[in-house]
Amino acid sequence: MRTDAGDVVRRARKERGLTLAQLGERTGYSAAQVSRYERGISLLTDVDVLWRFATALDIAPADLGLSPRPPAGPRPGLPGEAGFWPRLPVPRVSRRPQQGEEEEQMKRRNVLAAGLAATAATATGVPVPAGTGEEQAPIESVLVGRLRDAMLGIGAPIDPARVPPEAELDRALAAFHACDYTSLSTRLPNAIRASHTQEQGAEPNLAGAYILATRMLVKLDEQQLGWMAADRARQYAEAHGDVMQSTEAARQLAVLARRAGWTREAMTLALTAADDPRLRTVGADGAAQRGLLVQSAAYTAARGGDAQGMRDLTAEATAIATTLRGTTRLRHHGGGFSPATVKLHLISAENSAGDPSLALTAARTLSPQELPTAERRARYYTDVATAYAAWGRRDECVRALLTAERVAPEETHARPAVKSMIQGLLVSGRTTGELRGLAARSGLRD
Repeated sequence: MRTDAGDVVRRARKERGLTLAQLGERTGYSAAQVSRYERGISLLTDVDVLWRFATALDIAPADLGLSPRPPAGPRPGLPGEAGFWPRLPVPRVSRRPQQGEEEEQMKRRNVLAAGLAATAATATGVPVPAGTGEEQAPIESVLVGRLRDAMLGIGAPIDPARVPPEAELDRALAAFHACDYTSLSTRLPNAIRASHTQEQGAEPNLAGAYILATRMLVKLDEQQLGWMAADRARQYAEAHGDVMQSTEAARQLAVLARRAGWTREAMTLALTAADDPRLRTVGADGAAQRGLLVQSAAYTAARGGDAQGMRDLTAEATAIATTLRGTTRLRHHGGGFSPATVKLHLISAENSAGDPSLALTAARTLSPQELPTAERRARYYTDVATAYAAWGRRDECVRALLTAERVAPEETHARPAVKSMIQGLLVSGRTTGELRGLAARSGLRD
């Protein structure tokens, strides 16, 4: 029999004849979040949250592991209030590079350094002089180098009257969803530079630009720059008071926390943002944003080894998508939200939970054409390839990767996770001309 804090809350709620919704009203959480606490999907360990439930249900503090008196100071903030954001732990110290990695890291740093001089000129439309190194660099290195410089303020500013930030951000978003990273490598740094030069009303554009930068940096496995971009996105969104941008920034922070191995913090970030009461004031868009956050939490549960929690959260995201009657919404926030995007996340989650057969079963329930962007369709095929690779079905894996390449060449060639899969196929068994060609186009050698 469970005797954890969630079970104590559940028994106390039932003894008092309260529904999940009624307890949620008393504590400031949604019924779904209260249910997650009771079932142990979201851990009840935060002292402020425990006091909230102890007060609402008149539970003896000791029964929840609390001291007899609440901590001194102001009452805890409700979700959505300023200052409610959970604090993340100190980043882990990176492991020491193994033999051979230091040389590769040095080469990569040299490529990025070579692009420094060209970044400002390219961002402002000035031709890049020959010999800077950018013309030979992979597109992912060029994109990261230009984003880094724009974020650090290196190079000449851009006149927002000449390059309107909002229009440039729209072009950057279109390039991202089309996986046109050559265009994105100019458009997104332009949007950041021009937005920073705006004298008034810059916050919405800056929040949007930094959210997009975070998504791209996560995709390219650039964690340090990703943290910087996500934190700036959150600050600008909160300064502007835009709940959609604020909760999307939280979703990106949750992704970064998950990648750092901070599963509980990632879950807390995503589900706290999903429960932001302000989302309920913006209609169907707010519901779609909640769905994105819940499906992100589902993937985190899978990465944490909680397959049942992942399926429970996926069912919750599916229920939200169903209420939207299948309409794809929020194309600027992660490729939209719909029943199709929930199914796409389920494929990734089943892969992470370690069951490629279930991932392929989930894939068969989804037609890639249901997905709203080339970026999401390419993700479908690479997730299918991941499942085939885990199952040892090399030919099917290669076919899925080639399809992903046809849908989005630069996405397939640039993503470290995909390149790692291709490299693994090269060294682990029989190769074919198709595989070697894909490797060569991705900048890999067999």
